[in-house]
Amino acid sequence: MSAWLITGGAGFIGSNFVRALAPAQIVVLDSLAYCGNLASIADLIDARRVSFVHGDIRDPAALAELFAKHDFQRVVHFAAESHVDRSILGPRAFVETNVVGTLNLLAAARDRWQDSFAGRLFLHISTDEVFGTLAPTAPPFNESTPYAPNSPYAASKAASDHLVRAWHHTYGFPAIITNCSNNYGPWQFPEKLIPLMILNAIGGRELPVYGDGLQVRDWLHVHDHCDALLAVLERGTVGATYCIGGGQQHTNEQVVNSICDLVSERLGQAPRAARRLIRHVEDRPGHDRRYAIDSSRIRRELGWTPRYELMTSLPAVVDWYLAHQDWVTSIRSGEYLRFYEQQYSQRLRKTP
Repeated sequence: MSAWLITGGAGFIGSNFVRALAPAQIVVLDSLAYCGNLASIADLIDARRVSFVHGDIRDPAALAELFAKHDFQRVVHFAAESHVDRSILGPRAFVETNVVGTLNLLAAARDRWQDSFAGRLFLHISTDEVFGTLAPTAPPFNESTPYAPNSPYAASKAASDHLVRAWHHTYGFPAIITNCSNNYGPWQFPEKLIPLMILNAIGGRELPVYGDGLQVRDWLHVHDHCDALLAVLERGTVGATYCIGGGQQHTNEQVVNSICDLVSERLGQAPRAARRLIRHVEDRPGHDRRYAIDSSRIRRELGWTPRYELMTSLPAVVDWYLAHQDWVTSIRSGEYLRFYEQQYSQRLRKTP
C-alpha cells in the first residue's frame, strides 16, 4: 500500500480531500493553527484510516524526520495561511508558512527522493488569486495568465508556486501545481464568506459585506475540487499546471442574499427576513474585483467536470452547518473571536 503525506489535512480542503481518498497509508501533517481542527478528521483517525502528526512545515528538522520514517510516494500540499484579510493584518506569517514552509517541504522531499524520482509526485495546491484581478468583461484566468498578485496572501502563494516550478525545472523534481477558484462546502472555517454569512444569519448577527458587494467570484464546491485533484494525481502530466474552477460566477451580494433566504426558510422566519442583517461596510484594502477560471485544460486532458452548481448546492451547505453546531461552537472561540473583533467590529460601528 502506497504512503501519502497530506499537509494541512485537518483544514477545510485538506480534510475533505482525505475523506475522498481511496485506501492508502495516509499521514496527515498539520500544525493545528487557528483554521486546522482535529475534529474535522477525528472519525478517520479513530477508524485508523489516517495517522496524524502534529507538526509544522516551518520546522525543517521535523520534516526530515518524517520523511526518514515514511516512504512517501505522494505529497499533497494544502498547508497554508489562506485568508486575505489576515494577510493584510499580519503578512509575515504568510511568508513564513507559505513560502519558507513550502521551501522546507520541497527540500525534505527532494533529499528523501533524490536516489530516484520514479513513482513519486508532489502536488502543490494554489489559488487563482496569484493572477490578480479581472475586468468585468475580461476572459477568465488560464494556465498562461501572467502572475500579478495584489494581496500579501496572493504574493506568498505566487512565491510558493515559483519555488515548486523551479524545483521541477532545475532538479527534475516530480511536481504538479493546481490553481483553484473560491471553494465552499462542509468543514470550512467560519471566517470565509459563505460559512461566516450562514452562521451569523443563524445566530441573528449582523452580516458584514465589503463595499458594494458586487465583487465576483468563481465558486467551486470542495467535493468537485477534490475530484479534480484526484484526477491530477492519477493522470496529470508532471511539470504541468492545471486551473480548477467551478464555472459559477456570482457576486458576493447574490451569494449573501441566497444564504439569507435559505436561513430564513430553515428557521421558519418570514421570507427574506435575514436580509435585514446585511450591513455594507468599508471595503478591505486592494480588494480584487473579479476572479474567474478557465478549466478547459483539465476538462479536456483529464476528463474532469464539476458536478455542483452553487445556487442548487447551497441548501445542503446551510443544512450541514445547522447540523454541526457542536463543531462550529468548538472553533468559534479564542483566536476566531479576536480576529472577528479586529476585522469587523470597527467597520460595523461605522455602518450608517
